Amino acid sequence: MKTLTLSLLAVISISSCATGPNAQTGSVIGALGGAAVGGIIGNQSGRGLEGALIGGGIGALGGNAIGNSQDQRNNQQYNNNYRQQQRRPSGYYQNGQPYY
Repeated sequence: MKTLTLSLLAVISISSCATGPNAQTGSVIGALGGAAVGGIIGNQSGRGLEGALIGGGIGALGGNAIGNSQDQRNNQQYNNNYRQQQRRPSGYYQNGQPYY
């Protein structure tokens, strides 16, 4: 049991490297949902606490991965929009003033 708990803590600490807002929220929601489902399934076999721990760890990893991908997608969209705003119109006078 101690080995399982330490393994789960190690996995969760490694997953905390992705620290965007959606990754953090996804980790918490995934851990809570996974612990609930794991506790219910584990209770059927008489090991509710172990099921909750395993489910919480797996849920935290999954939620973190999903939230991190959302953060990366949002960052990419922001960068694309920023680059489009930085483009200059096609025509400029010699002094740098745009003409339309």
